[in-house]
Amino acid sequence: MNSIEEAVQLFDQGYMCSQAVFAAFSEGFDLPKEQALKIGACFGSGMRRGEVCGACTGALMALGLKYGEDKAKSNEACERFLDEFESENGSIICNELLGCDIRTEDGVEYAVENNLFKEFCPKMVESAAKILNEMIY
Repeated sequence: MNSIEEAVQLFDQGYMCSQAVFAAFSEGFDLPKEQALKIGACFGSGMRRGEVCGACTGALMALGLKYGEDKAKSNEACERFLDEFESENGSIICNELLGCDIRTEDGVEYAVENNLFKEFCPKMVESAAKILNEMIY
Protein backbone atom coordinates (compact mmCIF):
# COMPACT_ATOMS: atom_id res chain seq x y z
CA MET A 1 0.00 0.00 0.00
CA ASN A 2 1.34 3.43 -0.88
CA SER A 3 1.10 6.57 1.26
CA ILE A 4 -1.91 7.90 -0.66
CA GLU A 5 -3.89 4.71 -0.06
CA GLU A 6 -2.74 4.61 3.54
CA ALA A 7 -3.96 8.17 4.16
CA VAL A 8 -7.43 7.32 2.82
CA GLN A 9 -7.47 4.07 4.81
CA LEU A 10 -6.51 5.85 8.04
CA PHE A 11 -9.30 8.37 7.48
CA ASP A 12 -11.77 5.54 6.80
CA GLN A 13 -10.66 3.97 10.09
CA GLY A 14 -11.84 7.06 11.97
CA TYR A 15 -8.75 9.22 12.21
CA MET A 16 -9.04 12.92 11.50
CA CYS A 17 -8.09 14.13 8.03
CA SER A 18 -5.01 15.86 9.44
CA GLN A 19 -3.89 12.72 11.24
CA ALA A 20 -4.45 10.51 8.21
CA VAL A 21 -2.35 12.57 5.81
CA PHE A 22 0.43 13.35 8.27
CA ALA A 23 0.75 9.80 9.63
CA ALA A 24 0.76 8.24 6.16
CA PHE A 25 3.95 10.14 5.34
CA SER A 26 5.64 10.59 8.75
CA GLU A 27 7.59 7.36 8.90
CA GLY A 28 9.45 8.37 5.74
CA PHE A 29 10.95 11.14 7.87
CA ASP A 30 11.71 8.99 10.92
CA LEU A 31 8.67 10.12 12.89
CA PRO A 32 6.73 7.08 14.13
CA LYS A 33 3.15 6.87 12.93
CA GLU A 34 1.87 6.75 16.52
CA GLN A 35 3.47 10.12 17.26
CA ALA A 36 2.18 11.63 14.02
CA LEU A 37 -1.34 10.50 14.92
CA LYS A 38 -1.03 12.29 18.26
CA ILE A 39 0.47 15.46 16.77
CA GLY A 40 -2.21 15.65 14.07
CA ALA A 41 -5.16 15.01 16.38
CA CYS A 42 -6.25 18.62 16.95
CA PHE A 43 -6.04 19.87 13.36
CA GLY A 44 -8.97 18.01 11.76
CA SER A 45 -12.10 19.74 10.51
CA GLY A 46 -10.15 22.92 9.93
CA MET A 47 -8.89 22.97 13.53
CA ARG A 48 -12.47 22.17 14.60
CA ARG A 49 -13.50 25.58 13.25
CA GLY A 50 -13.91 24.91 9.53
CA GLU A 51 -10.76 26.88 8.73
CA VAL A 52 -7.84 25.44 6.69
CA CYS A 53 -8.75 21.89 5.66
CA GLY A 54 -7.17 19.36 8.01
CA ALA A 55 -5.91 17.31 5.06
CA CYS A 56 -3.92 20.39 4.02
CA THR A 57 -2.64 20.87 7.55
CA GLY A 58 -1.47 17.25 7.70
CA ALA A 59 0.33 17.69 4.40
CA LEU A 60 1.96 20.91 5.59
CA MET A 61 3.23 19.16 8.71
CA ALA A 62 4.80 16.48 6.50
CA LEU A 63 6.36 19.16 4.31
CA GLY A 64 7.76 20.68 7.49
CA LEU A 65 9.46 17.38 8.27
CA LYS A 66 11.13 17.47 4.85
CA TYR A 67 11.91 21.16 4.43
CA GLY A 68 11.62 22.65 7.92
CA GLU A 69 15.33 23.29 8.36
CA ASP A 70 15.37 25.70 5.41
CA LYS A 71 12.92 28.60 5.73
CA ALA A 72 12.99 29.50 2.03
CA LYS A 73 12.39 25.90 0.89
CA SER A 74 9.73 25.44 3.54
CA ASN A 75 7.88 28.59 2.48
CA GLU A 76 8.13 27.63 -1.18
CA ALA A 77 6.81 24.11 -0.51
CA CYS A 78 3.94 25.47 1.59
CA GLU A 79 2.88 27.96 -1.09
CA ARG A 80 3.16 25.36 -3.86
CA PHE A 81 1.09 22.82 -1.93
CA LEU A 82 -1.65 25.28 -1.01
CA ASP A 83 -1.80 26.67 -4.56
CA GLU A 84 -2.09 23.19 -6.07
CA PHE A 85 -4.70 22.05 -3.56
CA GLU A 86 -6.78 25.18 -4.08
CA SER A 87 -6.47 24.91 -7.85
CA GLU A 88 -7.62 21.29 -7.74
CA ASN A 89 -10.40 21.69 -5.18
CA GLY A 90 -11.51 25.34 -5.33
CA SER A 91 -10.45 26.30 -1.81
CA ILE A 92 -8.28 25.33 1.14
CA ILE A 93 -10.97 26.33 3.67
CA CYS A 94 -12.94 23.46 5.16
CA ASN A 95 -16.27 25.31 5.41
CA GLU A 96 -15.98 26.48 1.79
CA LEU A 97 -15.08 22.99 0.58
CA LEU A 98 -18.00 21.45 2.48
CA GLY A 99 -20.45 24.19 1.59
CA CYS A 100 -21.59 24.57 5.19
CA ASP A 101 -20.39 26.05 8.47
CA ILE A 102 -19.35 23.15 10.68
CA ARG A 103 -18.92 25.51 13.63
CA THR A 104 -22.70 25.40 13.93
CA GLU A 105 -25.05 22.59 14.86
CA ASP A 106 -27.00 23.17 11.63
CA GLY A 107 -23.81 23.01 9.59
CA VAL A 108 -22.72 19.73 11.15
CA GLU A 109 -26.23 18.34 10.67
CA TYR A 110 -26.11 19.35 6.99
CA ALA A 111 -22.70 17.69 6.56
CA VAL A 112 -23.89 14.48 8.22
CA GLU A 113 -27.19 14.36 6.31
CA ASN A 114 -25.31 14.81 3.03
CA ASN A 115 -22.61 12.27 3.92
CA LEU A 116 -19.91 14.90 3.42
CA PHE A 117 -17.61 13.48 6.09
CA LYS A 118 -17.88 9.97 4.58
CA GLU A 119 -18.02 10.76 0.87
CA PHE A 120 -16.48 14.20 0.31
CA CYS A 121 -13.74 14.38 2.93
CA PRO A 122 -11.98 11.19 1.76
CA LYS A 123 -11.57 12.90 -1.61
CA MET A 124 -9.84 15.82 0.10
CA VAL A 125 -7.55 13.42 1.99
CA GLU A 126 -6.70 11.68 -1.26
CA SER A 127 -6.13 14.98 -3.08
CA ALA A 128 -3.81 16.29 -0.36
CA ALA A 129 -1.92 13.00 -0.22
CA LYS A 130 -1.47 12.90 -4.01
CA ILE A 131 -0.12 16.45 -4.16
CA LEU A 132 2.14 15.78 -1.19
CA ASN A 133 3.39 12.54 -2.69
CA GLU A 134 4.33 14.34 -5.92
CA MET A 135 6.16 17.03 -3.97
CA ILE A 136 8.08 14.74 -1.64
CA TYR A 137 9.05 11.87 -3.92
